Parts: sequence; C-alpha cells; structure tokens
Amino acid sequence: MFKHRAVQVVLILALYFLLAPVLPPVAHEALYTISVFIKDLLMWVLPLSVGLFIAHAIASFEKRAPLFILTLISFEALSNLSSVWYAYLGGHLAADFLPTIQLSTSSTQDIAALWRLPLIKPAWWSADKGALAGLLIGLFAAFTQKTLLIEWGKERAEWLLTRCFARLIPLFVLGFVARMYKTSILQNVMAHYSLLILWLVALLAVYIVALFLLGSGKAFLRALRNLLPAGGIAFTSGCSISTMPWTIQSTAKNLQNPELASAIIPATTNIQQIGDCIANTFLCFLIYRHFFGHNPDLMTWIHFSTIFVLARFATAAIIGGAIFIMLPIYENSLSFNPEMIAIILAFNVLLDPLITSCNVIANGALCRIFERVWLSIRGNNVSTVD
Repeated sequence: MFKHRAVQVVLILALYFLLAPVLPPVAHEALYTISVFIKDLLMWVLPLSVGLFIAHAIASFEKRAPLFILTLISFEALSNLSSVWYAYLGGHLAADFLPTIQLSTSSTQDIAALWRLPLIKPAWWSADKGALAGLLIGLFAAFTQKTLLIEWGKERAEWLLTRCFARLIPLFVLGFVARMYKTSILQNVMAHYSLLILWLVALLAVYIVALFLLGSGKAFLRALRNLLPAGGIAFTSGCSISTMPWTIQSTAKNLQNPELASAIIPATTNIQQIGDCIANTFLCFLIYRHFFGHNPDLMTWIHFSTIFVLARFATAAIIGGAIFIMLPIYENSLSFNPEMIAIILAFNVLLDPLITSCNVIANGALCRIFERVWLSIRGNNVSTVD
C-alpha cells in the first residue's frame, strides 16, 4: 500500500500539517527550495524528453499500413481534442455555480527559495519546440525505418522520469504546499476546490455514456457492462498497461470483428486517455479562473489545447511520470505558477485511480467508434490493417 504515490503524498502531507505550527520559518523555506530545485531540473530535462517520446510513439507505427496509421493517429488526436474542449465547456458551466476568487501570494509571511539553479533556461528550449521536433523526427523514422537512436534516448529519458522524478512527487508537492500554507493560500484552496470533484465525476460519467451511445447505440448498456471489469481492475491497479489484457478481452465483446481490439488497444492505451484529458483540462480551467479571477480566453485555450493534444503522444512511452510531460505546457500556455502546478499535480496523484479507470473504459468505447470509422473507409474487411 505504501508504494502507491497517492498514499505517500497523503502521509507526507499529514505529517507536515501536524508539525507545521511548530516548524521554524527556515524549515518551510528549505522544503520550498527542494521543490523549486526539482522543478528547475524538470524544465531542463522535459523538452528533450518530450521530443524523444513523441518520436518513439510515431515511429512505432512503422509496420502498419500508411492508411491505418493516418486514420488511427487522426482519430486519437480528434478524440483527445474533443475531450479537451468538452472540459472547457464543462469548466464554463461549473464556473457559473462556483464563486470566483482571486488567490494572491502577497503576504507578509511569503517565503522564498534559499537557493536556485544558477543556469537560466533559454526561451527556445521549451516543451512545444521539443514536441514539434519529435513529431518531425518520428515521421521521418516511420517512413524511412531509420531509428536515429530514438529507442536508446527514449529508454534513458523514461528511466530518468520514472525512476527518479516520479519518486520525488511527494517532496515536489510538499514544498509548494509549505509555501501555500505560509501564505494562507492553502486554506482558500481547500475551501473552494472540494466541489470540483463532484463536477468532475459528473462530467466524466456524461462523456463516457455518450461515447457508448455513439458507438453501440441501443446496446450501450451491454457494451458498458462488458467494460466495467476492466475499469475495476484499472481502478485498483492504477495502471492502464497492466490492465490491457482485460481491456482487449472486454472490448472484443463489443466489436463486429473482435480481432481489431488486439490491433487498436495496444496502440491507443497510453495515447487516447479521455479521463486524463477531461480531468486535467477541467482542473486547469478552474485553477486558472481561481488564481487569475477570470476564465482563460479563447485564443489562450486554442493554443493550450493544440500543444496539450500533441503532447499526449509523448505520454505513450512513459508510465508513472507522464504528468511531468504536461507541467511545462501548463506553465508556458496557461501561465501556471508553482502553486498552481502543485495543486494540479496533487489532484493527479489523488484522483489517479478514477482517472485511470475512466481512461480504460473510454478507450474501449472509442475502439468501437473507430471500428465504425474504419468500416466506412475499408468496407467490411476490418481485420485488414496491413
């Protein structure tokens, strides 16, 4: 149980809140310094990592037919983009029922990092540039079948994020929570964010049911029931990859050609993450609103959604540290400050079982929708993908 990241975060935060009233100011500053140091290192590592992950994801389709590659990638991008804009509309709806508050760090008790990484990251070294480079390199590798050391670089970047940074999540969250505690932001956050969970659960439920209706029509209840066992396994394991055999088995029951599940689910499990897209973008919308006092404008959201959807292809190569791929996007596209990043990271850790379960169930529903799309393109011979 103690290996679960959510349990570790809860325990370390509980211990901090127990000791916070008696800790000297320098202790809070030391915790914040650790979090800032981890964040600074991440900002240097992530552009290269994002490029490698996206290149690996695109290049991995090299053995598939070009038409199948194009159709599947376009379908995944469109489904993720649709869920992001659904969350945007859901955020507008929720905002009408939630009070607008402005959270400020202007406090006499504000704390600063004791030390910062002396290297200044240049503006061109960013996640969006890495994503674009990875896309171009991946396409080149897919059509020329030249790996260009992509596999080697991906494995080392994955090791760095999953074996090092992912294990530092509790400390990463703790330092920013310490600053929010000293500036009284934390009290305001906890008072206004509890209702967001109920809104999020409702949004996820409505969207998933709509996917099953779109894919299975009148038989949507039977199709949903077939995917529930896989969703339950994902909820308890917290991992879409380990649930994949049950996802394939459950999805196959809903398809006209059951063999198509084995071709689609492995390629989409870590890319087509509807629960993740809805949860993160919905929370980003409300966090943005609560800190800045207004909703993100349309152009800001267009830019954010484009980079966000492209970055989903990067998460296909990494398990356990995928949230780190998204952090620079939140910072660059939505102007998230360290406290906002700490909040979205904490929500990701605590809601991970629910989000993972929704990812698995929605992926099964989308597989049936993709089958219908593929049928319209290739006719009844849906098993032919090469």
